Amino acid sequence: MPTLKSSVLRTVDVARRAGYSVQQIRNLERDGVVPPAARTAAGYRVYGEVHLNSVLAYRALAAGTGPVEAKRIVRAAHEGPTARLLALLDAVHARLDRERTDLGLAREAARAISAEPVCGVRPADAMGVSELAAALGVRASTLRHWDAEGLVIPDRLSGRGTRRYSPAQVRDARIVHQLRGAGYRIDPLRALMPQLRRGHRWETVETALAARETSIELRSRALLDAAAALRTVIDLADRAVPDRPTSA
Repeated sequence: MPTLKSSVLRTVDVARRAGYSVQQIRNLERDGVVPPAARTAAGYRVYGEVHLNSVLAYRALAAGTGPVEAKRIVRAAHEGPTARLLALLDAVHARLDRERTDLGLAREAARAISAEPVCGVRPADAMGVSELAAALGVRASTLRHWDAEGLVIPDRLSGRGTRRYSPAQVRDARIVHQLRGAGYRIDPLRALMPQLRRGHRWETVETALAARETSIELRSRALLDAAAALRTVIDLADRAVPDRPTSA
C-alpha cells in the first residue's frame, strides 16, 4: 500500500493521470476535494497518492451521482468520520437500486399498455383532464405540462377549448407516466412520443428503456471505480493520522 511520501507529483502529473486540466486540479483543491498540497521553496505545488486518488474518486463519483454530491463525498473522506462517508455512499447506491426497481416496473407496465388494442372509439370513452389526472394519480397541471411539451396532446372541444383525451391519448399518457416514473426526462420523451403515435409502439419504448438501463449501469460502474479510489484515500488518511475517527 503506498504512503503519503511514496511518490511526488506535480500539478500537471495529477492532471494528466486523472484526465483533467491543471486549472481543474487547482479548483478541486480550492473546493476541498483535494487536500492542500505541500509547496516547494519556490512555491510549486507537490502532490502525492492521496491527492491523485482524491481526484480519481471525484471524477468517478461525478459520473455516478453528479459533481455536487461527488464533492461532498470526497470531502467526507478527508474530514471523517468514516461512518459518515459510508452513509453517503450507501445513500447513492440506494437511489440507484430504486431507479433499477422503478425501471423494471416501468418496462412491465409499458409493455402491457403498448399491447392494448384501441378500437371501437366512442365519444363516451374520452376523458377530461380531471378524470385522467385522477386515474393516473397526478395533478391536472402535470397533464397540461405534458400537453405544452408535446408529449400527450389532447383534442380540444370546439368553442370552449376544453381538453378531451381519446383512448389512444389516454394510453400515451399512461406510457408517459410510467417512463417519467422511471426517470425518463422530458426532452427524450418529446422525441419518443411522436414515434409512438406513428405506430412504433413497444419496440420504441423498449429502446428508450434500454438506454435508461445503460445509463444506470454506467453510473453503477463509476461508483465501483470511485470506491476503489476512496478506499485508498481513507487508508492513506488513517496512516497519516492514526487516531483519525472512524465513527460518529
